Amino acid sequence: MPRGATIDAAYEALVDAFCTSLVQERNLSSHTARNYRIDLADFGRWAARCGVSPLAASHRHVRMYLANLDRAQYSRRTVNRRLSALRTFFRWLIVHGYAESDPVSALSGPKTAKSLPHAIPAAQMDALLSAWEGDATPTGMRNRALLEFLYACGARVSEASGLLVRDVSFESRLAKIFGKGGKERIVPLHDAAVEAMETYAIKARPSLLSGAECPYFFVSSRGAKMSTDSMRRVFKRSLVMAGIDEAYTPHDMRHSFATDLVEGGADLRSVQELLGHASLSTTQVYTHLSVAHLKEARRRAHPRG
Repeated sequence: MPRGATIDAAYEALVDAFCTSLVQERNLSSHTARNYRIDLADFGRWAARCGVSPLAASHRHVRMYLANLDRAQYSRRTVNRRLSALRTFFRWLIVHGYAESDPVSALSGPKTAKSLPHAIPAAQMDALLSAWEGDATPTGMRNRALLEFLYACGARVSEASGLLVRDVSFESRLAKIFGKGGKERIVPLHDAAVEAMETYAIKARPSLLSGAECPYFFVSSRGAKMSTDSMRRVFKRSLVMAGIDEAYTPHDMRHSFATDLVEGGADLRSVQELLGHASLSTTQVYTHLSVAHLKEARRRAHPRG
């Protein structure tokens, strides 16, 4: 950045207002808003280096910015994400009267190759879910309950972190989950998940709370809401304990949940509802993971087998 060049103050203020609106008006997570802030700040820094007003950027300026990302060898996924952040931000500016033109809407990002979800094989999933069996400590019981919940519901870690005690019914074997945009869905719990979660709730959670009060189901050793970062650390530790590939992520549990449902014969509409996908096209990717299942479905249903 040239000497004395700083991100435009008016731009920073509007980015702050925009990110606040994402959380308060669109019910997006603070994590999502933080990612928008990071991407928009990158554009602000580039504009400052080039002597360009980010709020008065033209179509040509945005193209120059994207070309700069390409020269710096950013991945196509990152370039598309930053373009999407700018597109959403400038739309917001126009709606609220902070800008008169949109230099981004006509631009398209680089095409990316479609990748299949990364599911965890059954044998490794069994090892992962068994990682904390026999650990009778409060954190051990909590960690086992967390893994069982993620796999039983196909929940995101943000959804597990935000799960409330009042939204879990052991009697009905149901959990109410609030996903992206505050969208609510009801997901059934299987017996193993209920057993692990109920054991944690009765025997471990009160010990972790140590007399404190917390409305969230999964709590830290200090009796506070368990953060998504803490959950990811527990997951990584569980992978090590299970002796399986440390490249897996908690989101791969979600992919495994969906893949197992499709392979078990569940219809895509049901899987869509359980995952909380807004579009069926998002769910359809799981059919590519089970060609054998599709062949069997065709064999059963087609007149000529």
